[in-house]
Formats: sequence, C-alpha cells, structure tokens
Amino acid sequence: MRRIGIWIAAGGLLLATAACGGGSGGGGGDGATPESRSLSVGAVAEPANLDFTSTEGAAIPQALLVNVYEGLVKLDQNGQIVPLLAEKWDVSGDRKTYTFTLRQNVKFSSGAPFTADDVVFSLDRVKSDWKLKIKTQLDVVDKVEKKDDSTAVVTLKRPSNGFLYAMTSRLGAMFSRTGVADLASKPVGTGPYVLGSWRRGDSLKLDANPSYWGARPALSSVTLKYFKDATAMNNALLTGGIDVISSVQAPESLQQFADPNRFETIEGTTNGEVVLSMNNGRPPFDDKKVRQAVRHAIDHKALLDTAWAGRGQLIGSMVPPTDPWYEDRTGDYPYDPAKAKELLGGRTYDVKMRIPNLPYAVNSAQVVKSQLAQVGINAEIEPLEFPARWLDQVFTKGDYDLSIINHVEPRDMGIFADKSYYFRYDNPEFGELLASADEGTEQEQAGDLKQAAKLLSEDAAADWLFLFPNLIVAKKGVTGLPKNAIAESFDFTGLAKQ
Repeated sequence: MRRIGIWIAAGGLLLATAACGGGSGGGGGDGATPESRSLSVGAVAEPANLDFTSTEGAAIPQALLVNVYEGLVKLDQNGQIVPLLAEKWDVSGDRKTYTFTLRQNVKFSSGAPFTADDVVFSLDRVKSDWKLKIKTQLDVVDKVEKKDDSTAVVTLKRPSNGFLYAMTSRLGAMFSRTGVADLASKPVGTGPYVLGSWRRGDSLKLDANPSYWGARPALSSVTLKYFKDATAMNNALLTGGIDVISSVQAPESLQQFADPNRFETIEGTTNGEVVLSMNNGRPPFDDKKVRQAVRHAIDHKALLDTAWAGRGQLIGSMVPPTDPWYEDRTGDYPYDPAKAKELLGGRTYDVKMRIPNLPYAVNSAQVVKSQLAQVGINAEIEPLEFPARWLDQVFTKGDYDLSIINHVEPRDMGIFADKSYYFRYDNPEFGELLASADEGTEQEQAGDLKQAAKLLSEDAAADWLFLFPNLIVAKKGVTGLPKNAIAESFDFTGLAKQ
C-alpha cells in the first residue's frame, strides 16, 4: 500500500537474495532433471492482477520485481544499492544529474532490445500512467533524456537522498515501449524469469527466461502456491507439496519442522512494521489524547508473545533497525493502563477494528481488543477479505476506526506525510522534516529522520505493535534463502535446489 507501503502480501513473500548479475549461475548444467530444478514456494495473499503500476499491494512486486521486471539498480542482501540493468552510474557535483550507463545486448522477453529509449519511456510513464500514491516519490525528477542507446540521463529538480533508493523499488522497473498493452496479465520484462502460468486462486508459475542477458538461474521454474490457511500450508511442506514456506503464518507450529535432516528454519528481520492504525481524521482518534491512551493501553511484549509466539522485535516507531536513522522508541509510551484511563478522562468509546483476514492481524486484534477493553475502549473486530475488501474499505475509503496491517515498503515513513493516506495524519512539521532530510547531507538526513520518527511517535499517529520477522522453513537442500527480507522483491535468482 504505499507500495501500498503495506505488506499487502501480508506475510507472503518478501525475500531478497543474489548477485546483481541475475543468479547463482549453474543454469542447471549439473545433470539435474527438470523436476529437481523446479521449486514450489508457499505464500499467503496472491496478487489481484499482475500490474503493479495501477494496483496496490506488495504481492505483485514480490513475485515479479527483479524476477520478471528489472530496474537499473536493486538492493542487495545488505541493503546496499547495486547495479542491475545499469552497469554503473555517475552523479554530478550538485547531486542533481544521474548518468546511467546501460548494459549491452539486453532484450525484453518479447525480443525487443532494451535501450535508453525504454528508460525514458518507463520513468516518464510513472508520472503519466501510474495510479499509485507512491509515484510521488519520483516527483523530484525534472526530466529523463537519452544521450545515446546505452546512456540515459536523469535530471532532478533538487538534490534527493531518496531518488536512487526509490529506483530500487517497483518505481524503477523498466518496461518495453511495446510491452504495456496488457500489464495485468502479460508482463514483459528483461528478467531471468517469464510468466509461465497463473491459476487464479491457486498458483503463479515463473519459468526461466531462455534468452536472459545474465547468468541463467539455477532453477528451471518457481511456482508460488497460495494458501488461505496456515495449517494447510504447513501440511503441504510436511507432505512434500511445497519446498518452502516463505513466511511462517503460525510461529507456534515451528516444532513440526524441528527435524534437521528434513527441514531448515531461517529467522531474521524485515522492513515490515505491524501497525495498529488509528484513523486520525475522525472521532475518537482525531483526539491526540485518545491515541496516546491507546499506546499506553497496549502491553507490546505480551502481545508479541501471544499473537506471534514472541517472534519479531518491538520497535516503537515506523523505522526498522536496518535503517541508519533507527532509534529505539519503545519507551515513549510504556504499558500503563492507569495513564491510559487518565488520558481518556473517564470516557468510554465503542470503535470498529476492521482488519485483513490474515493470521498476524487476526491474532494481534484479539490481544488489542482485550487490552483496550481494560481502559474503556471497546473494539468490535471485523475481519475483511484481503486484499480486495480491506483495500476498498480501509485503505481507499478510510472507513475504519482501528486496523492492523504489516507495512513492508522499505523506508516508508513518508506515508504519514500524505494527509489523504488512510491514516489521515496531518502535521506539516513532519512533512517539512522529511523534505529537509531528502535534500541534506547524510548526517543531516539521519538527524532529520530521527526527529521525524520522534514527532510521529509523540503524536501517537499510530501504534507500532512489532517488527515482522523473516521466518522461513524449507526442505533440506534448498539454498540461497536469505536471513533478512529488506527489499520489495522475492528475488528467485539466487535460489537453488540440491
């Protein structure tokens, strides 16, 4: 959702691995059979369609970005920006001009060559055709020009620390000038995989691209198998129906996979802030004291232990520890029911908590409901089908009092600067801090963003329940799975199967 900033894949697929060249090499030339070179990955929420330029949600870029669509740059496993379709880039002294030198002999899956014309087309199209709120991240771009077939020049209106980082996201995806007629069902990219088949309600299969410009991926195909039920996904791994659970949806069930001869469990971190959203635009949460009361009413440690078996991390803000400007803000609103009641002034409220019907949200909502009831806020839980109904009712229409969603877009604190965003948070000082951070030096950027996170917390614009863990279980012999999930894509290019 901002990507939507939200882990709208909801626990689905946020993994990032592999080198920029497009794979671990190997290309399956070790005598492996096609069957052994395929991989099946269990996930939760499937894409509504395949067009991430007009459809909110993380599920689409998680499946297609880097795998089918590539950008000029991407994030590596350490969060560093590395070359992809651009061999290199140079930045002018005033930090306003980026000159990208493109790789040679790259083709789209349609056979069309990739040139600087496609860079101009793709970045201009963000402003003219994209329908997502996140497209404003590239408003800083003044013009995009072709110097020659292998060189594209991007000129910014002002220096921007966020520009190149934004280019690692779906916003930087390169499209063919002749390949955008049916983005919802026929993606055309330069990546190591192409769309094989899509069985709606069941699975999405990607096949290795035989004409890929880089090193061939080790897998001949990857199938994303979608499950609405955590138990069903666990059983599929136990019985051999899938090879990987991309994001464990029932952490208390991990004991089932304790046999090290059969399974491997990986636990790391993500960018995913599980947010208790409060509608700042209507009563009672247009009152800062009520929002502050909510923050004091939540016992976050107890919630994490109960809702997600203690897996994850308490953060207290919209900044994960992997960002340079992270500060632990968990002490801003310590658990204090008496303080919460004092802030409410003896008043009680009946509110509606409209949540996605996803395990982490449903489990967390039960705990939140119980804890809020202790201070006089009575929350009625209404699970909504995800993504369609939640996106429509909560994200688009803002028709909710409380919600819970996992926001996973990297460095997404800026969603609070948009008062039309579903939080309906409106504080000009916050937006000014973000603008200053984007133009300043690295030191100034870190200082401004720390101040912005502090302001967001003090205003109780939302409550941050916990940082979602990267919790993966795989069959023994699956390699290339990352410890941390810190990019938009599930990068298949580094995965292999022994």
